[in-house]
Amino acid sequence: PCIDVDKIREEFPLLSQVIKGKPIIYLDNAATTQKPRQVVERVRRFDAEEYGTVRRGAYRLSERSTRLYEEARQKVADLLGTPDKGEIIFTSGTTQSINLVAYSFGRKFVGPGDEVIISNIEHHANTVPWQILCEEKGAHLKVIPVNDQGELEMQEYEKLLSDKTRLVAVNHISNALGTINQIREIVEKGHEAGAKVLIDGAQSTPHIKLDVKDLGCDFYTFSGHKMYGPSGIGGLYGRMEVLETMPPYVTGGDMIQQVTLEKSTFLKPPGRFEAGTPPISQVIGLGEAIDYINGIGFDKISKYENDLLEYGTRLLQDIDGLRIIGTARNKASIISFFLESAHPHDVVTMLDQDGLALRGGHHCAQPTMIRYGVPATTRASMSFYNKFEELDALAFSIRKIIKLFS
Repeated sequence: PCIDVDKIREEFPLLSQVIKGKPIIYLDNAATTQKPRQVVERVRRFDAEEYGTVRRGAYRLSERSTRLYEEARQKVADLLGTPDKGEIIFTSGTTQSINLVAYSFGRKFVGPGDEVIISNIEHHANTVPWQILCEEKGAHLKVIPVNDQGELEMQEYEKLLSDKTRLVAVNHISNALGTINQIREIVEKGHEAGAKVLIDGAQSTPHIKLDVKDLGCDFYTFSGHKMYGPSGIGGLYGRMEVLETMPPYVTGGDMIQQVTLEKSTFLKPPGRFEAGTPPISQVIGLGEAIDYINGIGFDKISKYENDLLEYGTRLLQDIDGLRIIGTARNKASIISFFLESAHPHDVVTMLDQDGLALRGGHHCAQPTMIRYGVPATTRASMSFYNKFEELDALAFSIRKIIKLFS
């Protein structure tokens, strides 16, 4: 291994737990990741010793909290590759970030007869907001098809684009299949048609080094709890020239410039989109999580997780009665599979008896399940703290389940 996995695992308290007499094997990282001790302790210390509201006080606690809060924003900007931290808006996570764009950008710039494009392998959070927007505005929702391997059909994407396309919204990595999409080409073609492009980065942010300026996208979203940070925090990157054209998403305190009983004016981004008291402790924890990931290095993370993916794929594809759903040439460390003999809900329940924590269901991607003709899948999603021996244990347990149901 290119990283010291045993040393890393010591930094994650939960991974030392025992379930039903067996060490826990946590393989549900696409849903949420565990937190290293540094993140847990940083939030505790902030809440116990440093907490103060941000942006409002002239006293020491408030000033220090504000400084830490804005330092975390800078860390996010550096992580995503933008030199302007003002292009980073804190939200509760990817879902809220996408809804922010749908509500603010969509309701201003999408009208009757216009078009929004998504793909057939999106999370519901990048499907439902656009469905609602199109229904309200009389716009049309178009869908990029996906081939049998789980790859977007790029030639069909180009055919969908027109001078009526206002927005293209696709994920960077499919949470259900692990497919890594061709983002640069998607952005380039979208811009050629005059559309703005949003990328759902919930699955990509913890795994690969990002540069939103190089990708060229107009919006990029992420969730803190999927990158070893607290839940309830995430964010939206938006190109400043686009953000400045968008009205507020939620209104209230802190996002205003001036309020009279007759009229209100609003701050420039990002303040315009951060109404009310923000999740300060979570932001501080997110900043610590970014420091932790950077300390390991994305080059090492990507290589090791790719090694896990290749090893796990070889193990599972040799099991009779198991079908891997999503075999794209370019994948992240996610393996979705379907057993002919048992429903995924039963599979994960039985795997739990062996200490294995996997996800079974449609993964908030029901259109994807329909495309591949399955009601749901069992999903193993790996992190840099997982070990090859854990994948051996997974394969062993799956074989037991198949034998039991045969």
